Amino acid sequence: MNKTRTQGQARDGARSGALRLLAAVDDGATLDEAGALTDRLAPAERARARRLALEVLRRADRVDLLLAPMLARRPRPEIMRILRLAAVEMLALGEAPHGAVNAAVALARASGRKGQAAAGMVNAVLRKIAGAAEAWARLSPQKMPFWLRAPVVAAWGEDAARAIEAAHEAGAALDLTPKGADCPGEALPTGSHRLPAGTRVSALPGYAAGDWWVQDAAAALAVRVLDPQPGERVADLCAAPGGKTLQLAAAGAEVTAVDISEPRLARVAENLARCGLQARLVAADALDWRPDQPLDAVLLDAPCSATGTIRRHPELPRIRDGAGLAELTGLQARLIDHALDLLKPGGRLVYATCSLLPAEGEDQLAAVLARHPGLVVEPPRAPGVEPDWITPQGGLRLRPDLWPERGGMDGFFIARLRKSAERT
Repeated sequence: MNKTRTQGQARDGARSGALRLLAAVDDGATLDEAGALTDRLAPAERARARRLALEVLRRADRVDLLLAPMLARRPRPEIMRILRLAAVEMLALGEAPHGAVNAAVALARASGRKGQAAAGMVNAVLRKIAGAAEAWARLSPQKMPFWLRAPVVAAWGEDAARAIEAAHEAGAALDLTPKGADCPGEALPTGSHRLPAGTRVSALPGYAAGDWWVQDAAAALAVRVLDPQPGERVADLCAAPGGKTLQLAAAGAEVTAVDISEPRLARVAENLARCGLQARLVAADALDWRPDQPLDAVLLDAPCSATGTIRRHPELPRIRDGAGLAELTGLQARLIDHALDLLKPGGRLVYATCSLLPAEGEDQLAAVLARHPGLVVEPPRAPGVEPDWITPQGGLRLRPDLWPERGGMDGFFIARLRKSAERT
């Protein structure tokens, strides 16, 4: 009995933590920024709180459609969050209705005088929701916001947009990049290894020894397309959190990792040390940094909208509205031009963004080719790259709906560019 009570208390702590995270998102924070709100929870509760918040964010609009006819008027935000959480627990996560409903009522009563007044409504509505499994199954995954959906539909069509939305709801697995041969998980065609979402990273074999690091399979392709060689002088611009720096170093390149954030570079240093790899770390604005001699290659994973990572960060469509895209694409163009200027004649640049927006991918490639007539696009050659991922220009367009049978991948655009061998 005591064990059951303890488990119930842990679940209630995780639910309260999830509600705090969801409130922070409503106020414009990312889940990472809000993480300190769950610091007082035990590690297992903290992890569960984040998982619950993620699942609610992936389905909030879908839940709201189901709740709307059951509500005489829209309740206060804190009560709406409780209703969403309980509905997702029952309809998407298989939680027993009596446990989810009772917990929701208790959370409402604990939220203050107005919450106490709403407890009866919460109980009545959620009992109806518990029997709405068929109606829930008929609802489509929640749509991307218009500012993102419109360009996605224009680029790839309505069916692709719906498939991407389904991938966003399904979430993301845990992908690892191996340093050598030993790595847990299912081996993917591109060389990454995949484990189920929620796998405890630090408990996996090889973590302490630095045999691998966490990195989405799509992100890992940028370095594989660059194909660094031992002894080559390579810069990783905008390097943090450092997965690509680790790949470059593991390939034997002489790597300089440049990032504007010293704290984020400190994390890169920690991962390099864990994996027994070396790179020169430079805290600087990538636009201001120059090497002492021209480089063989540059990897530019440019600042972007991060719309390709929504399956991992479902809060992004709720806290961003597409504003500032013109500023971002302008910065990307300046970074590309600067990166090309750092290369020796015949050197190569890989430009990458974790974005679904053609403005940050295909359009940038077309623009840089127009600005630099001697530049050549080299089609991506890397294990596991499928022909229909390659754009007519020769870039690599990755989307969350690819590999549906394997669990998808992040959205990315990657292009490999070769500078003219003639000195200008």
